[in-house]
Amino acid sequence: MLTEGVVIDMTDSMTAQLEQDLQCERLLECLHGLNALETECYQVLIEGDAPMTIDDIAEHVDRERSTTYRAIQRLLQDGFVDKAHIACDQGGYYHVYSPTDSSQIATEMRRTLNEWYATMGQRIHEFEGKYQRSDDRPLSLEKPLDR
Repeated sequence: MLTEGVVIDMTDSMTAQLEQDLQCERLLECLHGLNALETECYQVLIEGDAPMTIDDIAEHVDRERSTTYRAIQRLLQDGFVDKAHIACDQGGYYHVYSPTDSSQIATEMRRTLNEWYATMGQRIHEFEGKYQRSDDRPLSLEKPLDR
């Protein structure tokens, strides 16, 4: 299952964020809170021809195996990758990872965005109620005349 919450960097105004050239990778960071390494690992899996082991991914991203493992576990937990067990002829097994179908991820992103949109709509409604002038008169920007 993909991440339930929406992570948004609120250091910039929403207007400023909308004016930025938002790339797909930035979208993953924005909607799911992925860090640079997690995004890079996901990209490696997308570009790969076959499922990959942690060692394969670590080599591509030039990181330690343990660091890569943590990034892949986050992607697995959030539903971006799938894990398969491969049995060895001599006994035992190893794991390989592959990207989840992009249409499934896109569907989840749309659901997350719709939930966020509904929440923001409710907050705007609350704002209107909280800051509505009681006499419903527009504010005059002119100074009152002294008589």
